[in-house]
Amino acid sequence: MEREELQKVFDQKRASGYDQQWSRMAPLRDALHLLIGAVLSGLKTDARILCVGAGTGPELIYLAERFPTWRFVAVEPSGPMLDVCRRKAEERGFAARCEFHEGYLETLPPGEPFDAATCLLVSQFILDREARIGFFRGIADRLRPDGLLIDSDLASATNPSAYQSLRDVWFRVMRDGDLTPEAIEKMQAAYDRDVAVLPPDEVGAVISAGGFEPPIQFLQTGLIRAWYTRRS
Repeated sequence: MEREELQKVFDQKRASGYDQQWSRMAPLRDALHLLIGAVLSGLKTDARILCVGAGTGPELIYLAERFPTWRFVAVEPSGPMLDVCRRKAEERGFAARCEFHEGYLETLPPGEPFDAATCLLVSQFILDREARIGFFRGIADRLRPDGLLIDSDLASATNPSAYQSLRDVWFRVMRDGDLTPEAIEKMQAAYDRDVAVLPPDEVGAVISAGGFEPPIQFLQTGLIRAWYTRRS
């Protein structure tokens, strides 16, 4: 999916109701956040964290509340989504520790390198392999030499029958949420057209080619898998 088209999709998601729409999926999100906190817990007390594709800010909020001396930069191309993120930070009293950048990562002005970065369910929308490698290289360039990356993406085994079976289960989970049948149908079409659901090993190879050590998978919830790694 082209950037402008993707941004338009997220702008049209009615950012104010986005979190409510996915509220029944919260157990999956909470498991991811719990483990992200464990992976990053060894960082220094004044760590600086880059959140790429921050959306409405769920991982930023979790980390900011768990680690009250860390600083954050949220990068998000959708203005309405970033506005929700900013408002949440203000309501919870940690906005002073955050910077909010509307745009893509390459438009973020140069600055102090980050101790870690999060990139959750973002790179799967980059269909071209070389462009996806370049995306991760852009993150690596923003990190300290030993900086950590947390990435999650949709991924599945190459066996077509295994993928189809897991995909069927995944959409049953979606149906238990607040998504309408029409929304489910559109999402299924989008998975076929606009999302690069790669085998886990291939996702790992793409991340490594972008300037990171071979990533370690630490979570799978349905089609979502998550990895952590360090800048190589």
